[in-house]
Amino acid sequence: MLEIVLSWDEFKSRTPDKLKPMREGLLGIALLIPTLYVVFANYFGLNTAIIDISTQWGVTWTSWMPLAVEYLAFTISFVVIALFAYGFNGVKFFSISAFFLGLVGMIYLVDNFYPHGQFTPFQILVPTTASFAANFLNILGYQTSFGAPREGMPLLTARNEVGHQSYLIAWPCSGVQSLLIYTVVMFLFLKKINIHFVQKAVYFAFGAVVTYFINILRIASIFIIAINYGKSAAVVFHNYYGELYSMVWIIAYPLLIIGSRMLWLKLNSYLAGGLKERFAHRPALQNSAHG
Repeated sequence: MLEIVLSWDEFKSRTPDKLKPMREGLLGIALLIPTLYVVFANYFGLNTAIIDISTQWGVTWTSWMPLAVEYLAFTISFVVIALFAYGFNGVKFFSISAFFLGLVGMIYLVDNFYPHGQFTPFQILVPTTASFAANFLNILGYQTSFGAPREGMPLLTARNEVGHQSYLIAWPCSGVQSLLIYTVVMFLFLKKINIHFVQKAVYFAFGAVVTYFINILRIASIFIIAINYGKSAAVVFHNYYGELYSMVWIIAYPLLIIGSRMLWLKLNSYLAGGLKERFAHRPALQNSAHG
């Protein structure tokens, strides 16, 4: 949606007036593929087959493999639909969106094959993230401590007068995936917006820092919910609602940039108009014999 909104004029120009019958038929089949995939996955044993194959391959998180495969299947469907609807130019136009969709699937896939702290390139950020989360909980009145790491994951414990909770923190919880998604979205947005490179760099850096610290807030929220409302509530928050922290920010940030720039342009226009009017009514300097 962001890609279409930012390039609406270009998108309209790519819309074909009429497709050839064969291409139209292929497009119709391509449009049905996602729905057919969902039906076969949930009602005809496709998800079960994926889990069985994953078990044979020695995958750790076999129950999450259907979701990863579904993302990748939807990515392929998305590219095929764009190809039949708009040709190769359409695939190029939606390339960042397709990459975004496939990236989410690949993140799930990597986590399923290399769970916990095994994928060290992404695990590098985890100790720093855990320390920031502990400091934030300390500010809120919780007492925190670190236990011996397990499988490359720091063990953080938080407690208050109500109770205590301990969690091992792996790279999917450290904000890596949020930063990757943020990077893709911002590359798309900054590519379309006509501003100086330095301004783009500042916008990107500021947003990345906020994205990182929002994820720290999410981690702290998991501990707070687990201690005060129970571990089951924390699991629900972790698996579903917690990701909304970063997603809301990633979606809202480009809109905030657009809004702030529009406001700044209007303010400059208003100030320029006021100065012009002021000088227009200023009396012209007259030559004087005593001057």
